[in-house]
Amino acid sequence: MTDQELQVLVESVSQQFFAKPFRHQARFNGRLRTTGGRYLLRSHDLEFNPRHLAEHGEDELLGIIKHELCHYHLHLEGKGYRHIDPDFKRLLKAVGGSRYCQSLPSMTRKALPYKYELLCDHCGMSYKRKRKMDPTRYVCGRCRGKLRLRPLSAQA
Repeated sequence: MTDQELQVLVESVSQQFFAKPFRHQARFNGRLRTTGGRYLLRSHDLEFNPRHLAEHGEDELLGIIKHELCHYHLHLEGKGYRHIDPDFKRLLKAVGGSRYCQSLPSMTRKALPYKYELLCDHCGMSYKRKRKMDPTRYVCGRCRGKLRLRPLSAQA
């Protein structure tokens, strides 16, 4: 789907579900990583993550479009457009928009294995860490003893 097709789709969804015109720009933004779309307060434009369309289909995109149009129309009317506002929640439910977008499997971070372990010299308490750190700046949370850093083997 191109940006022009997205623009036509957003305009038709706005007219059909909100009975109001969408008079600004709608476009895909491939740099969006943690969200399905966003409403830009200053320009009133809408941006959408193209990966949601590719990985979850047009139904997911329609839910995101409705969500962003709720922000758009409420902001222009001077009503509560934020996620916590009752106006937003009420309108979102009325038009059937999605409250949250699905996660993208292609964007999930792989968990890093623990590479280091902090050991307490006094009580033997172990703290696993993914990043290297200076043990002289910290003490054991259990007994306030000294800590020492130990690299873990690759399989830990």
